[in-house]
Amino acid sequence: MQYGHFDDEAREYVITRPDTPRSWSNYLGSRLYGGIITQGAGGYSFYKSGGTGRVLRFRFNGVPQDEPGRFLYLRDDADGDFWSASWQPVGKPLRGRDGDDVTADGRPTQASAVRHGLGYSIFESEYRGIRSEATFFVPKDQAFEYWSIKVTNNGPTARQVSLFSYAELANEWNYRQDLENLQYSQYVVVAKYADGMISRKNSTRTAFSELWFGQAGADVESFDTDRDVFLGSYRTQSAPFAVERGRCSGSETVGDNSCASLHSVLNLAPGETRQVIFMLGMGSPDAPWDDRDGIIHRPGREIIAEFGTPSRVDAELAAIREEWRDFLAPLQVATPDGEMNSMINVWHAYQTHMTFNWSRGVSLIEAGDRDGLGYRDTVQDMLAVTHAIPEAVRERLSLILTGQTAEGGAMPLVKPLTHNPGHEETPSLEKYRSDDPLWLPITVANFVYETGDVSYLDVELPYADHGSATVFEHLRQAIQFSLDHRGNNGLVQGLQADWNDCIQFGTTGESMFSTFLMANGARVVAELAEQTGRDEDAAWARAVLEELQPVLEGAWDGGWYIRGISATGAKLGSDALDEGKIYLEPNVWAAISQTVPEERAIGAMDSVQRRLATEHGVALCAPAHTKEVPGVGLSLLVFPVGHKENGGIFCHANSWTIVAEGILGRGDRAYDYYRSYLPARYNDSAEIHQVEPYVYCQFTHGPESPRFGQARNPWLTGTASWSYVGVTQYILGIRPELDGLRIDPCLPEGWDGFQVERVFRGMSLTINVVNPLGVATGVQSVMIGKHEVDLAGDSRRGALVPVEALSDGAVLTVTMG
Repeated sequence: MQYGHFDDEAREYVITRPDTPRSWSNYLGSRLYGGIITQGAGGYSFYKSGGTGRVLRFRFNGVPQDEPGRFLYLRDDADGDFWSASWQPVGKPLRGRDGDDVTADGRPTQASAVRHGLGYSIFESEYRGIRSEATFFVPKDQAFEYWSIKVTNNGPTARQVSLFSYAELANEWNYRQDLENLQYSQYVVVAKYADGMISRKNSTRTAFSELWFGQAGADVESFDTDRDVFLGSYRTQSAPFAVERGRCSGSETVGDNSCASLHSVLNLAPGETRQVIFMLGMGSPDAPWDDRDGIIHRPGREIIAEFGTPSRVDAELAAIREEWRDFLAPLQVATPDGEMNSMINVWHAYQTHMTFNWSRGVSLIEAGDRDGLGYRDTVQDMLAVTHAIPEAVRERLSLILTGQTAEGGAMPLVKPLTHNPGHEETPSLEKYRSDDPLWLPITVANFVYETGDVSYLDVELPYADHGSATVFEHLRQAIQFSLDHRGNNGLVQGLQADWNDCIQFGTTGESMFSTFLMANGARVVAELAEQTGRDEDAAWARAVLEELQPVLEGAWDGGWYIRGISATGAKLGSDALDEGKIYLEPNVWAAISQTVPEERAIGAMDSVQRRLATEHGVALCAPAHTKEVPGVGLSLLVFPVGHKENGGIFCHANSWTIVAEGILGRGDRAYDYYRSYLPARYNDSAEIHQVEPYVYCQFTHGPESPRFGQARNPWLTGTASWSYVGVTQYILGIRPELDGLRIDPCLPEGWDGFQVERVFRGMSLTINVVNPLGVATGVQSVMIGKHEVDLAGDSRRGALVPVEALSDGAVLTVTMG
């Protein structure tokens, strides 16, 4: 079943059937003022933080699953029939593919489509001869949102249509206080109307005290600011009493629950269109508003006067589209796989920016509890956007480095709004996660290689608790922390967790995953040190790798690497077990780390393919667990077999299979793994995958689950970043290095080439890869214009094109063979 299609030229996903299996959402705005909107116009808004700056209320896991939201109701005043500009919440019968205006029993149908774009969503509707187009977005660098609706009379006679806005406003800025502490939050809100605008005041925090809501393009006939009055007793958003009656009550809120509803009457001649612009923003209608962080917002009336015109709406929407075009332009591809193109060029890149912006804090799944940056998440999220927004990455990377403690571990969560480097409390050993700081070498090296800015390694940054060090010293200390916390078998202690939060080896058990991550980090630090003249540091890192060799070999289980060892000596991920025989993470990182003999890495990945690979992705472990393993904390037992960490297809870890097979040079397998969980692949079978076919999800139910193939938790996931790295750097094989750009494709059988438009250190490059012999790997020659690049002396696979050979506008022809 197909519910929509990709419109790559417009950079939009067009939902042609809004009755999708689950809510398909989009993001609005920026880190200043953001929001989420679904194909049913459900969702919420927030100022700076989804957890402590909530503007619009949202009930997670509600019924329906994506309400409340931003709703616009239309009412035919001649007979009282009403509908919504989005299919939901009224939910009129949908017009089918045959285009019938009425159902079999004679009821009118509604044509409804949604165009999710980058930073905006457009809802197109037609019902009983009235067409509407509602556009929702947040203008660039602003703290207000537009709801702009055009209403057209497509019929032969004049029509009178009433238009109602509706949004349920949060009473308290902290979403938990708002939703749960009702004996308090139901008494703190005041919402009033004056001269065409609604003002909602909240008496709980002086820093965030007011919201305004107003409109332009039509006179206000009536209003409501009290939710329960607008909806009516025992009613829902599908049939508000005010809309049914054709007029609001003029309610003003003192306690209980507030809303924003303005009602206008549109008299439309045949063919006439009216545009009404609703605007919701931070602050007061009539006075400047200081957010106490140094940002002062203008009065709402001034903003409406300046921004509340059709031409300004068009200009601001064009600016949003232009901004996202610029964000995406640094890497564009043309490959034989159209679905890959749609993802890399538009939606996959867009998703990587959303994970960078919001970490794991605001979605339809993440309610805002964390209200900060998960350490491991944030460090990995930067990998996929460094080429596009290097300055923003540098700022975020420096912030996250100050979340590392002086002993080398890391705070599990960094809260940007309150983070105080040099003065944070040092976590106890039991509270550290063993993998957190070990992602730093990968991301710092990626930043230095992408930008060429080796001076960044010498920037001095404070530790979270006390003291300071250069960026390079931060990296070395991350390795040292792991070296200082190893168990009896020489593996890194698991501590609170080691990426997989549902396995606890603790301070006495050992993690093979974190051991391979440390080995990889030591390799990267050694290479960085060698390339930047740090001979003593390079020797230290190489010695670490040498010392680890017998430890890594001792973790070989005969066909793959174990997952870890408990304090009692029990091995997880061993063939000796009847459950949890093999785990994905240590085996992919054996290959990625490049710290074991190649035959071991190949054997491990062959075992992954035989035992874990499925048509919907690679399971995290097999067989799934139903009972304890002595000495290992398996909190994954709370999940049914085949779900999440208990034998589910954890897509974040799936992305590492692409990188691993790319390093091993097995193009068909890397590509098959990529395709197995590629969202666009499911566009024509959305009933299987269920979630959005334009963004990656966190996991898919695994082969032991009765719901095998159904995906969950889309948008904010490390899957986005690592899958982007996997497909662009290891299948297409375009990787930055300190001395230039390495071109090392690892292609599936049958590909005769591809093209990449890539910005590298300020230079716009066109890379044409031709593969006349149909090989998986190997580069025979590189031409820049009519000049051949000298590849002599490069011992690694592929071709390193020196940065000095590149120039802005250069066209590279890469011949594989």
